[in-house]
Amino acid sequence: MSDWIDRLPQAARDFVAGRRLDEVECILADIAGVARGKAMPASKFARQEKFYLPNSIFLQTITGEWADNPAGAFTEPDMILTPDFTTATAAPWTADWTLQVIHDAYDQQGNPVPIAPRNVLKRVVDLYRQRGWKPVVAPEMEFFLVARNIDPNQPIIPPMGRTGRRAAAKQAYSMSAVDEYGKVIDDIYDFAEAQGFEIDGILQEGGAGQVEINLNHGDPVALADEIFYFKRLIREAALRHDCFATFMAKPIEGEPGSAMHLHHSIIDVATGRNIFSDEKGAETPQFLHFIAGMQKHLPAAIALLAPYVNSYRRYVPDFAAPINLEWGRDNRTTGLRVPISSPEARRVENRLAGMDCNPYLGIAASLACGYLGLVEGENPRGECLGDAYMSSQDELPYNLGDALDMMAENTPMRGVLGEDFTAVYESVKRNEYKEFLQVISPWEREHLLLNV
Repeated sequence: MSDWIDRLPQAARDFVAGRRLDEVECILADIAGVARGKAMPASKFARQEKFYLPNSIFLQTITGEWADNPAGAFTEPDMILTPDFTTATAAPWTADWTLQVIHDAYDQQGNPVPIAPRNVLKRVVDLYRQRGWKPVVAPEMEFFLVARNIDPNQPIIPPMGRTGRRAAAKQAYSMSAVDEYGKVIDDIYDFAEAQGFEIDGILQEGGAGQVEINLNHGDPVALADEIFYFKRLIREAALRHDCFATFMAKPIEGEPGSAMHLHHSIIDVATGRNIFSDEKGAETPQFLHFIAGMQKHLPAAIALLAPYVNSYRRYVPDFAAPINLEWGRDNRTTGLRVPISSPEARRVENRLAGMDCNPYLGIAASLACGYLGLVEGENPRGECLGDAYMSSQDELPYNLGDALDMMAENTPMRGVLGEDFTAVYESVKRNEYKEFLQVISPWEREHLLLNV
């Protein structure tokens, strides 16, 4: 790989130009979206075309425990990891000159490992490709900046701003509110520029210390890579200024949760046109089929869009979170929103995904629902013209156990995502849920200890 520097994206080449590269981090996302891998001297990376990791990293829970292997014996065979040089990017917060490179996972016969989250997303995108379609996504990332919390028994609180006061809630779109932690935002911009990422916009959200970053639309795998990188980038920027960045769905009691809204459109590869609009700019039947697939299959995808027990604390009324599968034009109370746009940019926004989901799996699950809708050719129920928060329909699971049951019962969804993957995912998540149910909460001690 002596010429590997020449294969890097321009931003990565600019970062190392005229400098001695010290280290390369060889990484991939596990089930939770945590970066796993190895760091090695750049000189060794230049001589090595691949490296190995056990496939058991995809059986590790968020707490570090190991789930049962649905495939049988827990023998931990090695995977072959090869670099995708298009993903190479700087790690600008490190003390030395370091690059990060996402790797693809293959088994020892050269087949993509079906339980690797990036491969799951590639599988779904390929199903679109086989039908002559190219999916396009645009994600919105919400997160909280919070005061350092080193004792999990203590509640999370907002960070101290530049005025000496803690960040205030109910200040959506306020420029003064986001200026309170302007130094963190400045570092986010600087790190993103060094990594070659373009931010479409940053704004203050409704929660105390809650920020939203919008990314430009593009290829689903490339955007998932960016979100994977952005989570680490944002955490590092926050740590520089004595606070934490958290992507928990609901970190602070009484505050809104953090979502990862996903905008979807589909391009016909042969014509380059958005299949959601016809030649006259009107909505097409395929546009409605896509929405119908979302309504029909999203309940089975919630386990991927809301992957932790905390995720379901976001799905509550009156906190700006969707708790329905209604659809509507320019209606933010619906779980499926059709934003105002030109016919060329007509799209569907899925507002159900939480920011705590693995970006590869969240995008894969959302695209899988739309894909099934396009294939099945059904129509959605009527558009919601009012307040969808008042909907009485109870279609979504409201805890992780029920969500996993719905995923297990939906054969088409499991087929699109892959049976091997869904079996492993279910094993990991049921292990996490079982572990959570063994924890006794402060609420139980406060209200039940002496009263029942």
